[in-house]
Amino acid sequence: MLWPFNHFRKPQTPHRGTIEAIYGMIVTRAREPLFYRALGVPDTVNGRFDLLLLHLWLVLRRLRSAAAGTTLSQALFDHFCIDMDDNLREMGVGDLTVPKRMQAFGEAFYGRTAAYDLALTGGPEALAQALCKNILNGADIEKARLLAAYAEAVVAALAGLDETALVSGAWKFPWPEANMQP
Repeated sequence: MLWPFNHFRKPQTPHRGTIEAIYGMIVTRAREPLFYRALGVPDTVNGRFDLLLLHLWLVLRRLRSAAAGTTLSQALFDHFCIDMDDNLREMGVGDLTVPKRMQAFGEAFYGRTAAYDLALTGGPEALAQALCKNILNGADIEKARLLAAYAEAVVAALAGLDETALVSGAWKFPWPEANMQP
């Protein structure tokens, strides 16, 4: 006779292994050397962070439309925050400075995702402009167009996944084109 009390139970959280697998795919793809060699993404802490945010945004964007996506996306974002906190501490950032840096990371995340969401509705050129500004420091619109084409390919690939595959982490990012030279 437990059924009347089911609404008092804690909501089911996604399996930790699933979160780690999806986040691992995001980090691995953000570290892909092709982005740095062929597309001019700065191979710096900031450049890697921006590419990580791009991939995280792409996944979280798709999870918004999945039935189980809200819980999973929150757990994924929480994992990202824990990873950023751990990385700051590993780099020697002091305990008093970590919260300020985390706030800056949060502002960067929300600012970029809002810009990318808006740009995606504006078409390929708008997305290329947003990526050029945020990832390539305004340096090379041609390479930003290639990066935008890649992002749109990821959006299409993730949209084509069924929810079971999506929320279980049983998918892979499409491979960036080897001939991404403008």
